[in-house]
Parts: sequence; structure tokens; C-alpha cells
Amino acid sequence: MSDIIEINDLHFAFAGTTFRLQVDELRVSLGETVAFIGSSGSGKTTLLHLLAGIRTPESGSVTVVGRDVSGLATASSRDHRVCNIGLVFQEFELLEHLSVLDNILLPYRISAALKLTREIVDRAQQLAESVDINDKLGRYPGRLSQGERQRVAVCRALLTEPPLVLADEPTGNLDPGNKWKVVDALIDDAKRRQSTLVTVTHDHELLDRFDRVIDFSSFHASSQTAEVAT
Repeated sequence: MSDIIEINDLHFAFAGTTFRLQVDELRVSLGETVAFIGSSGSGKTTLLHLLAGIRTPESGSVTVVGRDVSGLATASSRDHRVCNIGLVFQEFELLEHLSVLDNILLPYRISAALKLTREIVDRAQQLAESVDINDKLGRYPGRLSQGERQRVAVCRALLTEPPLVLADEPTGNLDPGNKWKVVDALIDDAKRRQSTLVTVTHDHELLDRFDRVIDFSSFHASSQTAEVAT
């Protein structure tokens, strides 16, 4: 099975702070579902942003879907991200002036590499139904609860059927019933398409659903590779 994520000798620091993230080596295979766990401030969200090309390491290489995202120009990085990576941000990043449906369809509005068709709209509606927000498609984010906004973000991440989904606390604002619906939607989608899912979570009830769990305690300010639990 090929690696969809390859990290070597990664070093990252926030200017003006004592934060350091060092990852000697990390490999994630195509089709694998992985959960990142660890204390707040250990670098879980930062690593997702490095994988997405949103942040750039001080040194080392970060290869995602066959491209070194640490060296891409801004426009190239954006196109690569939109086409190959589904992102669920911790703060959702919904556009307030767009309806729920148009927020889900947003990747197709911002990239010329993606063509919006009736089939894509149907898929958006099916995804919304799978997480129980199909009755909210005409609403705007300001009229949604935090949990509903979170589910919109999950649908948007899955819409393009990307080979990699990066989800930052995708169940953090959900009640128990909707939490499992979202987890099922993410993992079932990955298994069906043999795509890769990498999720940051503090919810240890979810961990049995993942192929691999990586503890960030040995990434932060360390030269050792992370402990891996199966």
C-alpha cells in the first residue's frame, strides 16, 4: 500500500514563542484511518496545517498525495489542497453570506480545476442527509447551531471525494447521537473509497474506530518518533 503522507526531519516553530514541533519521520498509507491525540498545545492542529500546506516548516519535507507541500507557492498550494485534501477546520470556516448548500459546494466555486454538475449537487444533498442537515440547506450559517455548522464543514470536506481528509476535532460540538453519525460518515467514506482520514480528537471513545492512533506526546520538543497504538 503506498504512502499518501510522508514526513521527514520536520521542524516547525511559531516566531516569538517557545513552541517547537519536531517529527523525525511519519508515514500514513493510502486507505488508512488515523487519529491524532495529545494534550492541548502539543501541535496536532499545527501538523494538520503543515500537511495542508497552510503553514510552512522551518526545515524538512512534507509530502502529501505525491507533492512536497512545504515548497509550493501559494496558488499552487491552494489548487493542490482544493483538489486533493478535504479539510474540516476547528472553527468551521463557513462563509456567512452563503447558504448551507453553497457552503458545501464551495470547493467547486473557487477552483477552475473542479466542475460543478448536477451530480455534485446531488452528492452534496446526500451528504447533508447522512448527517441530518438536509432540512437546513437553504439556511445561512448565522441561523445554525455550532453542531450544525460543524456538520456542514464535514460535508464540504467530503464533497470532492479527495484522497485525503484532514479533520480537526470534527465531533467537538456534537451531542452523542450526531457525534457517531459524523464519525460514521467520515470513516465509512474513507473505507468505501480507500481514501485516507487523519483526525485530531480529544474524545477517546472514538479511538477504536481508527486503524491507528498516534500520541503527540513524543512529537512535541522531541527527536523521537511518536508512539503508535493499534
